[in-house]
Amino acid sequence: MEKVLLAFSGGLDTSYCAKYLMEEQGIEVHTITVNTGGFDEDEIKEIEEKASKLGVKSHYTADVTQNYYDKCIRFMIYGNVLKNNTYPLSVSSERTFQALAVIEHAKKIGANYVAHGSTGAGNDQVRFDLTFEVLAPDIKIITPIRDLKLKRDDEITYLKNHGFNFDFKKMAYSINKGIWGTSVGGRETLTSDKTLPEEAFPSQLTEIDEKEITLHFEKGELIGIDDENYTPVDAIKKLTQIASGYAIGRDIHVGDTIIGIKGRVGFEAPAPIIIIKSHH
Repeated sequence: MEKVLLAFSGGLDTSYCAKYLMEEQGIEVHTITVNTGGFDEDEIKEIEEKASKLGVKSHYTADVTQNYYDKCIRFMIYGNVLKNNTYPLSVSSERTFQALAVIEHAKKIGANYVAHGSTGAGNDQVRFDLTFEVLAPDIKIITPIRDLKLKRDDEITYLKNHGFNFDFKKMAYSINKGIWGTSVGGRETLTSDKTLPEEAFPSQLTEIDEKEITLHFEKGELIGIDDENYTPVDAIKKLTQIASGYAIGRDIHVGDTIIGIKGRVGFEAPAPIIIIKSHH
């Protein structure tokens, strides 16, 4: 039987893809989650359990956080990168590193196909496809969500019809978490005038009292908070933990996509915004 390696986040789109590829395409499905620093151990375990419930042949987790920081994030810190003075390229910048890990594992297991859950509306599809095509031109690409032009309600109905009763309310928004921020997509970001509701964001506003912290930098990189020293990666995680409760770093970015249409993405990136504004 032919094999497909699916880039799997455990969200609605990739959960649909896993079942669709098994049931409708008759392909042996293997999944991979590429952690760019956004998932903790409990979340990784939850994703692994979801992949198992869906019936995949194997699941693998690759952690590329340090490599992502060393080869990308620290240079965006040096440059104080904020696209349109708004968006710190939170998820945009990590996609190549995820695609690299996916194609490496696809070769390792001898996959005939790779698959991802991107829609046809944004830049992620291009980032994944180009990386796959350049590094593994013999491995074919499958993109069910894009090709079938599916709506989220269609995916929910399909999974329910196949006996899966996940927390679909939690899946109402497409969430992509990484160390440099989290993107949030949903029905509001598909419009030009609506904002995301409070419940769409993974981190909720829990803090209202003032808090003063001291940040320590070395050549632009964050290496300490208050009296504690950290590696840059751990410092970013700690700052995110402190600042996310204040709902810092939330916004919606409007930009031009590679495919020539306007795109809106909601995001929360407390650590990047604080670090860059501290530089300013």
